[in-house]
Amino acid sequence: MDPRLKRAAWFLVDGHAEREPFGPFPEDACPRSVAEGYAVQDEFVALKSRACGPVAGYKIALTTVAMRTMVGLSDSIGGAMHDRQVVRGPATARAADYGRLIVEFEVAVQLASDLPAHGAPYTHESVAAAVGAVMPAFELADDRNADYASLATQALGLIADNAWNEGAVLGSPVTDWRAIDLAAIHGVATINGAIVGEGHGRDVMGHPLAALAWVANNLAQRGKHLRAGQFVITGSLVTSKFPKAGDSIGFDLGALGSVQLRVE
Repeated sequence: MDPRLKRAAWFLVDGHAEREPFGPFPEDACPRSVAEGYAVQDEFVALKSRACGPVAGYKIALTTVAMRTMVGLSDSIGGAMHDRQVVRGPATARAADYGRLIVEFEVAVQLASDLPAHGAPYTHESVAAAVGAVMPAFELADDRNADYASLATQALGLIADNAWNEGAVLGSPVTDWRAIDLAAIHGVATINGAIVGEGHGRDVMGHPLAALAWVANNLAQRGKHLRAGQFVITGSLVTSKFPKAGDSIGFDLGALGSVQLRVE
């Protein structure tokens, strides 16, 4: 690997350890293309795996045109999730463990079989056979007090920084999900019992499995693939929330059940 990109990965490791705000990379440790952004992400994920465990799944971010325009990218971006940061709900998270905690409200899938790179390009119809279970989920992310007004100049850094992922909280798996219309599924997000957002499965790329197909295709382009047992969170049905200590967060996905998170 280019030493510049190795320095970029260590810049991220050190920044997270020191709770430094998300910001520009040093000139001698800066990704210069989307491909380099993912190369730094891969190295950062490998370094992070020492403490957080192997990759247990993946996420997608920037699933809407408005979000991509805000950061100056033409496509969604992906990130990895680590085994020790993927937990079953109900769960707790400590606000003090994050620069600034973000919670998102998502449909998660668990794979029953691989989606090999040679099978790409995938569609939401072709990935369905590999899905073993579907469930509600929270994504836990950390924007490290990013300045959103300047994100358009730091899009490659967002890719490199693993799309800000810090794990997920998963609800109970539903294995007979094929009887449920995932595009029509209705999600309701609450904080301290008050509704803070609602959405449908179709609000993310038209169908949650379209997001799964995007992740499979993104990995295939990078010489990777989704494996049986891994999880994919498919994008938030509700705008991101920034909870504080003491908040109780819920996400109800109707026939897919619900999941709860307490922030301490």
